Amino acid sequence: MVAKRIIPCLDVKDGAVVKGINFEGLKEVGDAVEMGVRYSAQGADELVYLDISASFEGRRTFAELVGKIARGINIPFTVGGGICCLDDASRLLDAGADKISINSSAIAAPSLISRIAGKYGSQFVVVAIDAKQIDGRWLCTTHGGKKLTELELFSWAREAADRGAGEILFTSMDHDGTKAGYADEVYRKLHSMLDIPVIASGGAGSIEDIRRVLDEGCADAALAASIFHYNQIPIPELKKALAASNINVRL
Repeated sequence: MVAKRIIPCLDVKDGAVVKGINFEGLKEVGDAVEMGVRYSAQGADELVYLDISASFEGRRTFAELVGKIARGINIPFTVGGGICCLDDASRLLDAGADKISINSSAIAAPSLISRIAGKYGSQFVVVAIDAKQIDGRWLCTTHGGKKLTELELFSWAREAADRGAGEILFTSMDHDGTKAGYADEVYRKLHSMLDIPVIASGGAGSIEDIRRVLDEGCADAALAASIFHYNQIPIPELKKALAASNINVRL
């Protein structure tokens, strides 16, 4: 049985890890490389770094940072944010990233998924999906949840997988930031319909929340930010508790 993964998510602006709400009121919380090294030592299985710098200069800074991260840690890491074409993905993968994550750009141009997968392989491509429930339908959003589309979550997840995505990272915008638990039933449905791993994001507030999404929600991995950045749930403590609940994790 494949072990479930615990994945800290780090938002990066101008080389530093920041935290805010919807990218507003950002506060620096640490150095991207140092935090990656620390999480690796604590037992994180993977890391996700998201570039939230908007300028071209920010993109160049991020690519340089990816090289430093790759030299500093010994666990896989995914990078995302502003990847709009094959060249963007190539630059980051060549710098040392293990996977890239695409979201809004994949919705705008779905063929981007197959182009990246065709060159590097599906295992390098994570399609991130942010969606919210509107009148009983889960609709995808773009631009950090700010723009609503008519694209339906489950059909888009299936299309992304068919086009070559190696993983789906789904964030429920209704649960994100609430610390009231994940959208477990949605992950269970995604798991039942897809043949690729599903990463859960949005809503982690307790060890029980994470246990539930990995067990009842059938998610392959749980991603979180604040609870790890502020040491509210230390990763070693989390993994021991999960193992005690018969969740298969790497200790």
